[in-house]
Amino acid sequence: MSGARFRRRAVGVVSVLLLALCGPLTASAAAQPGASSGTPSTPVAVSRAKHSVVTWGASADRQGAGPADRSYRLIVRTSIGGTNLRIRLSNAFGEHPVTFASAYAGLRKQGAELVHGSNRQMSFGGAASVTVPAGETVLSDPLPGDLAAQSDLVISLYVTGAQGPTTGHGMAMQTNYATAGDHAAEEGAADWTDPMGSWYWLDAVDVETSAAIGSVVTLGDSITDGWASTTDENRRWPDYLSRRLQAASGLTVKGVANEGISGNKVLADGAGQAAPNRLQRDVLSQPGVRTVFLFEGINDIKAHSGVTVDDMIAGYRQIIDRAHAAGICVVGATVMPFKGWAEYDAASEAVRQGVNDWIRNSGALDAVTDFDRITRNPYDPQLILPFFDGGDHLHPNDKGMQAMADAVDLRSLASC
Repeated sequence: MSGARFRRRAVGVVSVLLLALCGPLTASAAAQPGASSGTPSTPVAVSRAKHSVVTWGASADRQGAGPADRSYRLIVRTSIGGTNLRIRLSNAFGEHPVTFASAYAGLRKQGAELVHGSNRQMSFGGAASVTVPAGETVLSDPLPGDLAAQSDLVISLYVTGAQGPTTGHGMAMQTNYATAGDHAAEEGAADWTDPMGSWYWLDAVDVETSAAIGSVVTLGDSITDGWASTTDENRRWPDYLSRRLQAASGLTVKGVANEGISGNKVLADGAGQAAPNRLQRDVLSQPGVRTVFLFEGINDIKAHSGVTVDDMIAGYRQIIDRAHAAGICVVGATVMPFKGWAEYDAASEAVRQGVNDWIRNSGALDAVTDFDRITRNPYDPQLILPFFDGGDHLHPNDKGMQAMADAVDLRSLASC
């Protein structure tokens, strides 16, 4: 192991900024003890040490104005299981304070209906409600009890006082629900009459689990966000990766947080803040993160803004250096083919090829997954393989998403 990698691993033992959120559901078991502040002296102490690990995430962005008196029922799929669930509520892009008058966590039965008896009230500093100033986030108190991996967790929020821009994730690829008034405590679906395709306010969930276990954050654009995958079926490539990790034995990286934003870039704000500008909130502040999987660049390359290979390398290096300084591994992926997309031309293809050469051969990354090689057409390598093409020659379908996840060497997710 190189000296630099050894130092990064040592730094990684220290939690980077605990963002935490927790969740619920099942019988309310006693809270598990937290990790010891010192080094455990026996194998038994090591096995009992606990820490918080992100189990779900969705990048926050600026959304349109929201009603001032409304309930939101938000459905998310956990990756890793644990106890003492917490949620993070974000007003990062708001211009006014917003009050969460109540918050509940339950398990989904179907649609907006919850499993009977699973919906439990959450608290914030011991109180049932919390007001979050503009630009801020808040973590809930831990909710005692067990939460299984691969669960449909339902967070129901009653929001008052909202005005101006809201904070949320625009393209959920998941049907969520809203309604006027306060219905957060209800387990039935009758009053949840407004389906919606976004997540609002909620941007992360974490659980407490063994201190030996961590998560990977996938930092990306619309391909990572899941565009062209089947809505409501959790078929984004990070979902397939999560299921692989759960099924695998002998791995210490088990959780997955999807921090993709459709249209996102490395070098410029626009569809969400540029990747380096949101790195702290979306990656470094998440608890228990061992690795960031960096898969961005196509939106910079196809934008015809004069971006060069050197420009892209500089942006990647900023992300890599900051992650390494925080003790987090960085796995990079090559940029996939996009011939047939309206913005494709020879100049942008040349940049893509140069970027991919650097990703494969520079040694700046701790590991590389070659998504380009996996998804390209062998008869025309500038095209995505038709079997994987979601229809627009850029975004993969469900089969392509699965092939991407299957291409990841799971051991590489803890490679430094």
